Amino acid sequence: MSQTTLLTREPVVNKNRAITANRLIAHGPNIAAVVEALSAQAEVWPTHHPVFISLGRLVPTPELMDWAIPANVAIEIPVQTLAHPHTQALMARLRDAGTGMCLTWYQPETALPAGHDWRFVLIDARRHAAPTGSPGLSLAWGLPDIGAFRQAVGAGYDGASGWFFLHGNPPAKSLSPGHAQIVRLLNLVRNNGEIRDIEAVLKQDVALSFKLLRYINSAGFGLMVEIQSFRHAVSILGYDALNKWLSLLLVTASRDPSAPALMQTAIARGRFMEEIGAGFFDAAERDNLFITGAFSLLHTLLGTSIQTLLEEMNLPPRVSEALLYGQGDFAPFLHLAQCCESFDPKALQAAVDQLHLGCEQVNRAQLVGLGFADSLHG
Repeated sequence: MSQTTLLTREPVVNKNRAITANRLIAHGPNIAAVVEALSAQAEVWPTHHPVFISLGRLVPTPELMDWAIPANVAIEIPVQTLAHPHTQALMARLRDAGTGMCLTWYQPETALPAGHDWRFVLIDARRHAAPTGSPGLSLAWGLPDIGAFRQAVGAGYDGASGWFFLHGNPPAKSLSPGHAQIVRLLNLVRNNGEIRDIEAVLKQDVALSFKLLRYINSAGFGLMVEIQSFRHAVSILGYDALNKWLSLLLVTASRDPSAPALMQTAIARGRFMEEIGAGFFDAAERDNLFITGAFSLLHTLLGTSIQTLLEEMNLPPRVSEALLYGQGDFAPFLHLAQCCESFDPKALQAAVDQLHLGCEQVNRAQLVGLGFADSLHG
């Protein structure tokens, strides 16, 4: 049953740290269960980037062809399974179907079968500092932080897969004027400030106004009518929803080179928490769940401490408690979102069980969050 298969994920980035693909790791007891879990997500499948599918500890077999494999998917084939007859049978069928393959855990001395085109090659950079002899674009895996990523690129890697960009970021500094402006807006909106005061702040930053309206009119918001002005947005959305979109603006205002991957992670966390929280909280609280997830990386994005940021913003207690202390009603949802980013299916399963959720529900929310984050960032 698909109830036994959980997905975790990590982004794949190029040398410039722009996201080029998403990697989904299926933690299931067998291929049939994985096929069922993946098939169940057809309507929310993320299509913005290529998706690498790792079968975790399972040997890839032709049973995988029971899944209607989306066009943007590449199946990972671990080098340890290349000689396995079932894997060889699957590889022939994938090639005939025109489905991409990604070679994983490549080692320089590996003898490779002829006739296969490996577009991407995943290599454990902790064992191999340089991608010697890689038969495709080489991606470093297992990097601890940004410094290690720079070294890997210097040694010839074409990019990396993993969460290294969450670590080794520059230390705290004060908020930039652009960020401070958004914080001012957020505080005005949160305190139900006069529309003319809010408009006055927005008029000082045309780019900000443009981005805000672009977000509000994006497919992710699902409005039936195009919003023409900020005043119009307030009348249609109300302050609570606007607060959510200004929060999104703050998360996406960074110019840092690591920002795209950090932003994707923060927004995917927020949308995931909002989606999962639908059965637990009312609409206004779900907006605050979104903000909790989105702000969970704000200190890294803006290069300042979470304490400093929360002092500048008048956030609801539930949000602050989760972000500062990992406590309160929202904390288990944030913990669950973070567990989706780990390679530890046991920790994820425990977080799922704590909230009495089903695996399929969590997988779905994760793909909805990922699709939403990617849709905002081309």
